[in-house]
Amino acid sequence: MSKKIIFILLIIIILIAGIGYFIFNKIESDKRDYQIEQVSEYKYFVAKENEKYGVIDSAGKTIINTEYDKIEIPNPSKDIFICYNNEKSIAMNSNKQQLFAEYNSVRAIELKNVASNIPYEKSILQSEKNGKYGIIDMTGKKLLETEYDSIQGFPNIEGQLQIEKNGKVGAANIKGTILVKPEYNTIIGDSYYSEENGYKKSGYIVGEKNENGYKYGYVDYKGKLKIKLEYNDISRVTELSNNGDVYLIAAKNGQYGIIKNQKDILNNEYQDIDYDQTTNIFILQKNKNFGVADLSGKIIIPIENTNVQAKGENIYVEKNNLKSVYNSKGEKVNIDFDKTVMPTANENYKITIMSKENGNYYGVIGANEKQVIKSEYLYIEYAFGDYFIVCDLNGKLGIIDSNEKNVIELKYDLVQKVKGKDIIQTFSSETNVTELYSKDMKKICEMANAVIENQDEYIKVSSDSEIKYFNKDGETIKSSQLFPNNKLFAATQDGKWGFVDSNGNIKVNYEYELVNEFNNYGYASVKRDGKWGAIDSEGKIIIEPKYEASENQSKVDFIDEYIKIDNGYGNSYYSKE
Repeated sequence: MSKKIIFILLIIIILIAGIGYFIFNKIESDKRDYQIEQVSEYKYFVAKENEKYGVIDSAGKTIINTEYDKIEIPNPSKDIFICYNNEKSIAMNSNKQQLFAEYNSVRAIELKNVASNIPYEKSILQSEKNGKYGIIDMTGKKLLETEYDSIQGFPNIEGQLQIEKNGKVGAANIKGTILVKPEYNTIIGDSYYSEENGYKKSGYIVGEKNENGYKYGYVDYKGKLKIKLEYNDISRVTELSNNGDVYLIAAKNGQYGIIKNQKDILNNEYQDIDYDQTTNIFILQKNKNFGVADLSGKIIIPIENTNVQAKGENIYVEKNNLKSVYNSKGEKVNIDFDKTVMPTANENYKITIMSKENGNYYGVIGANEKQVIKSEYLYIEYAFGDYFIVCDLNGKLGIIDSNEKNVIELKYDLVQKVKGKDIIQTFSSETNVTELYSKDMKKICEMANAVIENQDEYIKVSSDSEIKYFNKDGETIKSSQLFPNNKLFAATQDGKWGFVDSNGNIKVNYEYELVNEFNNYGYASVKRDGKWGAIDSEGKIIIEPKYEASENQSKVDFIDEYIKIDNGYGNSYYSKE
């Protein structure tokens, strides 16, 4: 065989191997990926009467009679209910047919320390047979065999599960993929989170117990043991992951070091290590002395100082009676030791803080380091554009621009940017008036005794006598634009509330102290003589006002004759009581 043919065959073999490796990794990646189901339509709700629980639908119709000790609805859009009596559970549908009868029991899996309107995993159930556990999807498809000693929600992470087998724990996802084999005595997530992937790229701190306590190691998000179980403590620097690097602060025998991608960049010889996100440095303590290392582990400020602090964009160092300021590269900078420079979201501006005997004074410098706003305010916060929220020496708040011109007069007790929107909110305790200003600092709302609800796509501002809606840009929106499926809309006249149609015609007389817009199920709450009741989408009274509410409660929710009782953390039920 000629050398040319051999060379061609080698190239073909390499290509086939490369393609095979790519396909294998793609399959593995797909198995480890998972999607959290988004529930947009709630069809079913827990109901309670006489200390027993049942199920109603979005029209208030009884689906399951209130005769159970407890009911779980893992996904309100699906016809599956877990009903408990005497600690025994049965899964059934709206026809009261038992589901998944091949198992001894089926239960919802509670989320652990996860903020969610639904307190359960929404796409899977825990199955149990002969004292062993697995998971199934909502159709009954088996995702994990019933061979585990326990399966429960993974702390702080929706979509992942802690699994236990033969006294050892690991992790799985809601697709039934084993993320970490159950080989450890303890496992927790490393808390890394990104907007793009959520917790999917987070790793795991795993531990084994011996006669001297626990030893910890690290497993990456692919399930590979990267750091052996030989440390007394491990934590991840979760802010440092934009380029895929994993930084761990790990301790051996009470001495801390830093591991970057499995490589020790700082040995275990420090009493303490702190990371500062603004300057991207590590502050080290050794034998009561302090120093600084950069992200490569290089010592940029020697460990020979009595104190080191990272404040703003600089590092402040004290060595006996000598005080110095360094930048994040470890280079000395010519700046007053009592002056702190804070970066803002706008690279053209930095906030300065001067510490004096009688307090701190704030100012602003520009990109050229020249003073833009004098250091004569008790507080400054960057808002947006060229605008700053400031507090003057009298303790009053307002808005000034980069030319120190008053844009919103400094006379308020509260001035803040509405979260997620370029809108400013002000409040005066003297007048009890709330004002809103748009991005170009035009006043768009002024309302006494106002309550503000900041939704994703709009802001609602309401009081006992009026209601207004604004979009993200501060433009006024009609309720008929926001709620196009509603027939009637809240309206007020002469201090009383009623409802009108989209043309402004009165459909419910102005006779209530307060009302709420119709909910997704076609019911609106109305308040008279300090008590709440409900009307339907045609304006017909469903419940005469009879329910008490807390003094400051401005919203009460109904489905037909049922009032919503909210216990927090997604745990709520509807009741006629």
